[in-house]
Amino acid sequence: MDILFVTSILGIVLPIFSLIFAGWLVRRIGVMGPHATSELNRFVVYLALPALLFDIVARSSWHELWQPNFVAVFTLSTMAVFILTVAVHGGRFGFQPDGPVLGLAASYPNTGFLGFPLLLGALGAWSNTLTLISTIIVACVLFAGAIVMIEVRLHAGSHPARVAMKVGKSLATNPLIVAPVIACVFPSTGAAVPQPVEVFLKLLGGAASPAALVGLGLFLGERRPAAKDAGILTSVLVALKLAVHPLLTWLLAITVFPLDAPTRHAAVLLAMLPTGTGPFMLAEFYRREAGVTARVILISTVLSVVSVSAYISAIS
Repeated sequence: MDILFVTSILGIVLPIFSLIFAGWLVRRIGVMGPHATSELNRFVVYLALPALLFDIVARSSWHELWQPNFVAVFTLSTMAVFILTVAVHGGRFGFQPDGPVLGLAASYPNTGFLGFPLLLGALGAWSNTLTLISTIIVACVLFAGAIVMIEVRLHAGSHPARVAMKVGKSLATNPLIVAPVIACVFPSTGAAVPQPVEVFLKLLGGAASPAALVGLGLFLGERRPAAKDAGILTSVLVALKLAVHPLLTWLLAITVFPLDAPTRHAAVLLAMLPTGTGPFMLAEFYRREAGVTARVILISTVLSVVSVSAYISAIS
């Protein structure tokens, strides 16, 4: 394996660990209290992440994003892993909100924070469009779909009409859903985001990833007993993310929706990325499997240094 690839990936990954460690440290030494994780996560969910999603969608171009085979490969492989995880969990534990959270942990690649610099260094500037496509799919299809499933399961048991009203109200007031939907006005009409608004979005959206990573560290800094079978569940989710997801992507790109070699490698690398912070944000926000999700993010990020480096070395 080329040491240059490993060094390059470490240069991208180490800042992530530094932010997580910073959060862990300030919690352990008592600088931030037990409510810090929840409050910081609320900042991300209600302000920073909606601004980031709005900015991504508003600056996109439908013409550039029209790559149907790539979209099909990445969307189907990602959703397949998500649905498989939710289905298996549902078969064992029933119709619980935990299932979609764990499904995200197994299928949500860190395309925004890691994808852009990693693919830029490995494949070149042409890959930025594919990374943008995958980021929109992850944030506006997978993430939004998981929120819908969680809300439906939280309100299960009532009359169907009442459930529909409750879920509809929750989604209509959820900034993670509303922000990208409103942002679609700009690429649809060709209008430009006003410059002051764009600066606002970039400043606020730029805080999403670092704040989420510090929040993850704060959560890990809490002293709590380990849940039963948490180690086995974490291992399964990490294997789904780092092995099953990219393998399924490769199979679809070879057989069902053929992609040329460079595009296929980009799709596999994006699927091979470790779990992003989005699942932890929802897990902590809804109080569902936050401990397992945090460990999946941490372990998959560590192991991805080896798996991603090996793949890049093999295709070079």
